[in-house]
Amino acid sequence: MTDLILFGVLPYIAVTVAVCGSVYRYAVDRYSLSSQSSQFLESRTLFWGTVPWHYTIVPILLAHLLAFLFPAAWGTLLGRPLRLYLLEISGMALGLVAGVAMVVFLVRRAGNPRIGAVTTVIDWVLLAVLLLQVATGVYIAVTLRWGSLWYLHTTTPWLWSLVQLDPQVSYMAVMPAIVKVHAVNAFFLLALVPFSRLIHMISVPLAYLGRSAQVVVWYRR
Repeated sequence: MTDLILFGVLPYIAVTVAVCGSVYRYAVDRYSLSSQSSQFLESRTLFWGTVPWHYTIVPILLAHLLAFLFPAAWGTLLGRPLRLYLLEISGMALGLVAGVAMVVFLVRRAGNPRIGAVTTVIDWVLLAVLLLQVATGVYIAVTLRWGSLWYLHTTTPWLWSLVQLDPQVSYMAVMPAIVKVHAVNAFFLLALVPFSRLIHMISVPLAYLGRSAQVVVWYRR
């Protein structure tokens, strides 16, 4: 029953909350769809967190997405041991750097009073969930080798069963506890999107491409 709730019900709840919540926020307060950057308050430490974070998390997410969308092609890519080794090593390295970036974010929020003053409870929740996701991902990569390969035969079929509205929870029920935590936490992270800074991911400023240039002038007495 627990597996059914976690892997057969929770994903649909998370997706519903993410989609409906994002649409509602856009309709009610579309100008809040940003990362609400605190760069003006402190930029040096932020640079060493945000740059490594984006350069590592994007390839990691793309790898997960490509393995889900094109499992046959992904399996062919990993058909040679050398390519499998390179992908595994790259994934571990990217995950470790992402983990360091998360620590930088936490230290910055906790150690700078100016940043702490504009930090909300949901910010701390988001940082904790992101850190858990990265930490479990790195742990899986280190302890459960060849994850990029067995992902194709476990997580990918489960995700496709969700898309087909026929959740096959048996694929995840037999997985180690750490993999279950990683999967459940991913959907919990998805549900946080409408309520956190992650909402900026769906904000694509296409209007900027055609608008006139803006002139910003500092005014001081």
